[in-house]
Amino acid sequence: MTGRDRFLAAAAQGPVDTTPVWFMRQAGRCLPEYRDLRKRHDFMTVATTPELAVEATLMPVDRFGVDGAVLFADIMLPFTGMGVPFEIRPSVGPVIADPVRTRSQVEALRVVDVEEGTPYVLDALRMLRRELGSRAAALGFSGAPFTLACYMVEGKASREYPRTKALMYGDPALWAALMEKLSQVVIEYLKGQIAAGADVVQLFDSWLGLLDPETYAASVLPWTRRVFAEIAPLAPVIHFSTGTTQLLPQIGASGCTMVSVDWRLPLDVAWERIGPGVGIQGNLDPTLVLAPWDAVAIGVRDVLRRAGGRPGHVFNLGHGIIPETNPDTLARIVDLVHREARAANG
Repeated sequence: MTGRDRFLAAAAQGPVDTTPVWFMRQAGRCLPEYRDLRKRHDFMTVATTPELAVEATLMPVDRFGVDGAVLFADIMLPFTGMGVPFEIRPSVGPVIADPVRTRSQVEALRVVDVEEGTPYVLDALRMLRRELGSRAAALGFSGAPFTLACYMVEGKASREYPRTKALMYGDPALWAALMEKLSQVVIEYLKGQIAAGADVVQLFDSWLGLLDPETYAASVLPWTRRVFAEIAPLAPVIHFSTGTTQLLPQIGASGCTMVSVDWRLPLDVAWERIGPGVGIQGNLDPTLVLAPWDAVAIGVRDVLRRAGGRPGHVFNLGHGIIPETNPDTLARIVDLVHREARAANG
């Protein structure tokens, strides 16, 4: 099977010749060739210039032999089309000078055609699809409505997102209006990516671990389900979150194709909580990859053992690559997963 065939078969919980592999934040972070690119161009220039975004996207495919090529982009990109300017500050992350916290601000948010709001993302995906061929699946992505709301309301990254949660608890009607606008944007954004060539898309709900099951069910899950109801019939869709062991049964029933899990639960335990009919992605601890190879290999084999050769597993880290990671170690992980899972599949 080609990498693209393998990834799509696993997403459909069908038979594969070996377990597909990719790494979150693989397009950059630890690669010297990416650092060279960034010496010449800042982050937003790379993310909004199709040729540069594709160059960065292909680096880990060429270097590691991964089965998925995730587009170099940022979850904040749709904000510009919505009328919410932002900047990416080094060592700080996204910063919004005028956070959205009032009804008038929510009502002013625009829902524009994706070709108008983020044309460079679509152009990059079209180019990527041509460049990739069948070597790997093309992965698009978006922030989830809740995580986008966290940044939009707070104005910057936070450990607790207190203003966001205060709005959610204190003004449910305004919160619902904000989530409705963001859901519309996410749906159109992902539809546009799929039409432009994305084989699979991932929904990043990075801050979901802040919530308890009751709050998640009341204030977030209805909009997550709406996104998946619109997108899952068009392409496989992966739900990503971290610190959400308490939410896994609800996430598994949200309508996604596959759930990406972190390292806080063994993969087989997490899969049991997610429930039947849904695939799983993960879940090697990203910090383990910094250890000597013998320890890394033990961890990789443990993940594969817990997957047990069941259909529907995509190997990944439980979160993004740590910048200090040795690229050669990642290449060895891909080779080990492919060899051992291929042997297990006969």
